[in-house]
Amino acid sequence: MCIQTNYRPTKAVIDLQAIASNISSLRKHLQPDVQIIAVVKANAYGHGDIEVAKAAIRAGATMLAVATPDEAVHMRTNFPDIDILILGATPLNFIPYASKENITLTVFSADWINHANAYSPLPQSVKVHIKIDSGMGRIGVTTKEELQALYEAIAATSQFILDGIFTHFATADEEDTLYFDNQVYLFKELLGALPTKPRLVHVANTATALVKDTSLQYDAVRFGISMYGLTPSSYVGEILPFPIQPAFSLQTELVHVKKLEAGQSVGYGALFTANEDVYIGTIPIGYADGMIRKLSGQEVLVGGERAKIIGRICMDQSMILLPKAYNVGEPVVLIGKQGQQEITMDDWANKLETINYEVPCVITARVPRVYK
Repeated sequence: MCIQTNYRPTKAVIDLQAIASNISSLRKHLQPDVQIIAVVKANAYGHGDIEVAKAAIRAGATMLAVATPDEAVHMRTNFPDIDILILGATPLNFIPYASKENITLTVFSADWINHANAYSPLPQSVKVHIKIDSGMGRIGVTTKEELQALYEAIAATSQFILDGIFTHFATADEEDTLYFDNQVYLFKELLGALPTKPRLVHVANTATALVKDTSLQYDAVRFGISMYGLTPSSYVGEILPFPIQPAFSLQTELVHVKKLEAGQSVGYGALFTANEDVYIGTIPIGYADGMIRKLSGQEVLVGGERAKIIGRICMDQSMILLPKAYNVGEPVVLIGKQGQQEITMDDWANKLETINYEVPCVITARVPRVYK
């Protein structure tokens, strides 16, 4: 017997065709032999990593990129054959699993390689990608001397195979190119110092792949935020080489409607007081779902019209000021389209004074992801 697990009407609807379309459009934009690395870290930016990865692979992605060993384990359990790259640091005790399950690791320290030899022998050699810190200031080698030491440490052991080298750009999504150009210069300097070029050179994040010189596509590009139909910045959004389709919408429905008389208040702290008789709707979503209290005042869509969230957002519920009386069960869109109106993830990001990347990531697991 099939047991229903999601009873609340609140859900995130993920359009997998939009993801496939965005990858297909990128494929046409790239040089013929350039591979696409689908970045599915952080539960695919909150969209759901397994279903997104399936769609990405079907659309032509040849590698999945994650941030942590735990994410890699989760992906390998579901995808036994696709290449998986961990972009972040990996603890030494993960090496045996990476060897057994063919997980590619990011390395940036000769000492790490030397300590890793304590895990010999391994079932098979582990593929590694060298990370160059060309100006991001996180992880990576920064000098030719560090790169040479790391290269020699890898070459001196049969436990590791140098499969790739990459960097990450800090300002690829900005109009001013000075810092970006300096990063490109440093990466090329260090790449040129390698005795042998590895199989995969990849420097292009989403913004670089979309709006920078095609020579920076190298062997592969890492497709992140725009795979999900979001732009890395407003600047990139203005010069996109092809349209992208948002994949994420957040939906619920009215669970209660009441008439509020002038002078009556709503919510914790009674922050909203009606100046006239109005209709108030309650929706079953709150800050425990990722709709944090700072979103009070944000608009939603009901009946194809805009309505504001009023009062303090509660843990599990929120109230909206309705343009008129609606029936219980009336659909409410918090992110997405309804009729001729649309609430975008950028609208939420502007309200929260953050970036659109953060918005889907903070929608908690309590909100089911429903795929179409």
